[in-house]
Amino acid sequence: MFLARIFRFRASACTLYPASCILLLCLALAGCAKKQANQLVIGMELSYPPFEMTDEHNQPSGIGVEMGHALAVYLHKDLVVQNTAFVGLIPALNTGKIDLIISSMTANDERRQAIDFSDPYLHTGISLLLGNRSNAQSVDDLNQPGRKIAVKNATTGYLYARDHLPKAEIVQLADMAACVLEVVQGKCDAFIYDQMSVYQLHNKNPDTTRAILAPIQREDWAIGVRKGNDALREQVNAFIKDYKEKHGLETLGDKYIHDKEAFKEMGYPFS
Repeated sequence: MFLARIFRFRASACTLYPASCILLLCLALAGCAKKQANQLVIGMELSYPPFEMTDEHNQPSGIGVEMGHALAVYLHKDLVVQNTAFVGLIPALNTGKIDLIISSMTANDERRQAIDFSDPYLHTGISLLLGNRSNAQSVDDLNQPGRKIAVKNATTGYLYARDHLPKAEIVQLADMAACVLEVVQGKCDAFIYDQMSVYQLHNKNPDTTRAILAPIQREDWAIGVRKGNDALREQVNAFIKDYKEKHGLETLGDKYIHDKEAFKEMGYPFS
């Protein structure tokens, strides 16, 4: 048995690449129907605003979603967005359930052992959301016995904690909200996540958290491609180059990012 929501979008929603119609499917599946030849199935976790999320009508929305629209039009494909837990994206790609990953995913050496990546489309970094009940002041203070670090499963925050904070206790959780709650309630000293999210999360919890936005690790976001699919990877790279030249990300930044100047200072140029 499977559950599926079908959303139809006209190509006018995409300001950069006109086309007659784009079909957008947000699927919650136990089993998936056979993909049609003209579909481009993109996996993303729709719980990461403002990049991949759902709007007030429960339709896929955000910077990554709109970039996926533009990519599908560029490739003359019908877009299918498959909502997938972040930890399941790489397995879904490798088993052929999806064609690409656009989910604010960092291209790193560990993931490159399993999949290929496009050229980067955004430069980012991970930083610290600290709890006010903790006396930690920096990432160096966290590598001590008795410290507890919240991380979301399968993220580079988890990988960083695993590799650089061996003396601390790493608390792995399934979603961002659970990690934040651990910090807000004083159960964990810190949550390691990307700069933009840390900035937003601190603004939502100013009385219980502190944000150290200087990146503890620089990262690049890229589109995940199945290993060996060089033809599609080259097409995706051509799209990214064209999209940037037409200021596609800059346009999306204007639409979705309210504190754009602050994010520019953190390394999100959107251009």
